[in-house]
Amino acid sequence: MSTPETRTTYAVSFRKAMADIDRDEWNALALPAATPFLEWEWLNLLESSGSVSMRTGWYPVHVLVRDGERLVACAPLYVKGHGEGEFVFDHLWAEVSRRMGIPYYPKLLGASPFTPATGYRFLMAPDQDERRLCLVIMEALEKLCAANALSGISFLFVDPRFAAILRDLGMNSWMHQGYIWDNPGYRSLDDYLARFGSLARKNVKRERRRLRDQGIQVRLYAAPDIPERLFADMHRFYAATNDKFGDYGCRYLTEEFFDALPGLPRNRVAFVVAYQDENPDPMAMAMLIRKGDRLNGRYWGATRHVDYLHFELCYYTPIAWAIEQGIRLYDPGMGGEHKARRGFVSIPTVSLHRFRDPRFEHVFLGNLPEINSLEQDYINELNALLPFKRGPGAAP
Repeated sequence: MSTPETRTTYAVSFRKAMADIDRDEWNALALPAATPFLEWEWLNLLESSGSVSMRTGWYPVHVLVRDGERLVACAPLYVKGHGEGEFVFDHLWAEVSRRMGIPYYPKLLGASPFTPATGYRFLMAPDQDERRLCLVIMEALEKLCAANALSGISFLFVDPRFAAILRDLGMNSWMHQGYIWDNPGYRSLDDYLARFGSLARKNVKRERRRLRDQGIQVRLYAAPDIPERLFADMHRFYAATNDKFGDYGCRYLTEEFFDALPGLPRNRVAFVVAYQDENPDPMAMAMLIRKGDRLNGRYWGATRHVDYLHFELCYYTPIAWAIEQGIRLYDPGMGGEHKARRGFVSIPTVSLHRFRDPRFEHVFLGNLPEINSLEQDYINELNALLPFKRGPGAAP
């Protein structure tokens, strides 16, 4: 694949692996970002474990921008020959493109693979002109697409500020529904549940009591107290969940990925683990990724179905821990009205797109306003399910 340079005062280049990029240079730009999923260790682990590779259809072409010897901007990028593992479901657009006789693949994708968590952006040194550097990078990406017959550029789950700059540079916003839990300063889980209407609050307490009555204990492990064996156990649960719900196409993470997870900064990873009676082997697990005052729910699985177990491991225990830790935001992941009924607010997330073929770009733009309007309606419908008290005296 050819990777043309841009003629600017900046030097733009592309790399085919995170291992070819200096970790400290990359992290100098990535560590200040709110998301942990753009850090060198995470992205490199995806590649070194074989989770991201040409075999899985994710071909890295990470972009670097230097001012002299100094790295001033970078971002993870991939050439994709399919739409799997993205969680922005563009299969319909691919079908429209096929019917028009216009190739939809391969395409250029900016994302953290398999990670539907808001925060993607071009990483930049704080003393740089952000808009100018974005323009430099976008010009380089357009040339990369033209030189390699890529259909266009997409960025997934983008940071809102980044989205505003890129829209000004000609990218188009496609809205998607996401969830967030916001902590204004709760003192405990009971303090949070006090916002619920009485029936919803009783339901949560009943669900938690039913698990205790069955002899199920739940424990959260965080650094530095994570038993080493839990990393391998998490792979087993992740694989089992994907085998059961394999239709959404995201069994990418290899056993080697989970084996190497202890190499990440330990304060990034936490596990919620359920045990049955005195059995020392986990019956269910959920994995969390933390950075600063933000928490992300990632993967979960169980040896057997138990009513309400998913809610305990993925919602109630993480929320209680987030309150204890002073975490401000918790993104539990995608999907399900059950999240709304337990207090997760629906919010718009954004992907950005631009297509090289003007005919397909015209069709995309012609339908985008209606699609975004329908998605906003869906967000409003989910928020109507929130269990919070309404009327005078209700918390904001």
